[in-house]
Amino acid sequence: MIGNYTKQNRSVYRLTVHVVLVTKYRRKAISHQILIRLRQICSDTCVKWECNLVFNGESDHIHLIIDLNPRIAPVKLIANIKTVTSRLIRQEFPEHLKRFYGDKKVFWTGSYFVASCGGVTIEQLKSYVQNQDTPSGNSQGAVCGTCVRTLYAPSPANPPGITGDPLPV
Repeated sequence: MIGNYTKQNRSVYRLTVHVVLVTKYRRKAISHQILIRLRQICSDTCVKWECNLVFNGESDHIHLIIDLNPRIAPVKLIANIKTVTSRLIRQEFPEHLKRFYGDKKVFWTGSYFVASCGGVTIEQLKSYVQNQDTPSGNSQGAVCGTCVRTLYAPSPANPPGITGDPLPV
C-alpha cells in the first residue's frame, strides 16, 4: 500500500465501500459471542478475496468498511459474506437463533446497504475533473462540456435527484 493507495503491476487504486447487513426482521439476534464470530468470518472471507476490512456491529446489524481489490465485484463479495456468515452462524449457534427464528434457516435480510466512500467529497471530485486541461489547453473545452451535459442530463435512465444534479459547464 502506498499512502492510501494500493499498487499492483498495472494499477494503483483505492476502492472503499461501506456495507451494512441487517438481521432478518431486524431481530436483535447478534450476541457478543456472535459478533466476535462474525468479525472473524468476515475477516477470513476478506483475506480470501484480497480485501481489507474494518468491522463493527450491534445486536441487529453489522457495518463493514471494505477496501476492495478492483478485480472484485462488490455484489459478489457481499453475497459471499452473507452466505458464509449465515451458514456458519446458524451451524455454530443453533439454540440461540432458534429463539429468534424458530426452525427457519435465515439470519440476514435479503437486502443490504452499500455505498462507495473515499477521501474526497463528490463536490471536490467534480471540481477536480472540471478543472483538468484538455488536449487543446482549455480547462473546459466545448467537447468536454457537451460530454458532461450528455452524461449528467436528466433522462428516464438518469432521472434528476437520483444521480445528482447536472455538472455546471
